[in-house]
Amino acid sequence: MDNGVKDVVPLYTNRFANLSETSLSTEEQESVVALALKVLAKRNQRGEAITSPADTKRYLQLKIGELEHEVFGVIWLDNRHRILADEILFTGTINGASVYPREVVKRAMQVNAAAVLLYHCHPSGDPEPSRTDEVITNRLKEALTFVEVRVLDHVIVASADTTSFAERGLL
Repeated sequence: MDNGVKDVVPLYTNRFANLSETSLSTEEQESVVALALKVLAKRNQRGEAITSPADTKRYLQLKIGELEHEVFGVIWLDNRHRILADEILFTGTINGASVYPREVVKRAMQVNAAAVLLYHCHPSGDPEPSRTDEVITNRLKEALTFVEVRVLDHVIVASADTTSFAERGLL
């Protein structure tokens, strides 16, 4: 009996749906990571609005999650949260990077940012914020407030996870 409902045929098939990391060689895994970075970088390129915190965290995790030294970066945004630039400003050692609020404010003015997303990595693999992370975030927030730049989030990136200050209510 025909109830008038047609079988829905998908417009495309997901060629990657059944793919797992164990089914890929090391070289294939590297290719997948490179492709994922390209896709996420395109979503997070100049002029694109930040609409998905999850995409941004994945992008940052792929970008800096496997580094063996700390880096501190900023995604500079306009007043509609469109990306102006994404830059690593400071590079450190295995357990720290010196961050200078004066340099962050100076660069915010150069790119004419209205808001920022701060990020850094923890090579230890533990994305929990340290007391030092909280202190520098508050210092940056205070310094940027004077030039009317909003700090939307500070994301700590580890190889397997991320922590968002905004999601934790730390901003």
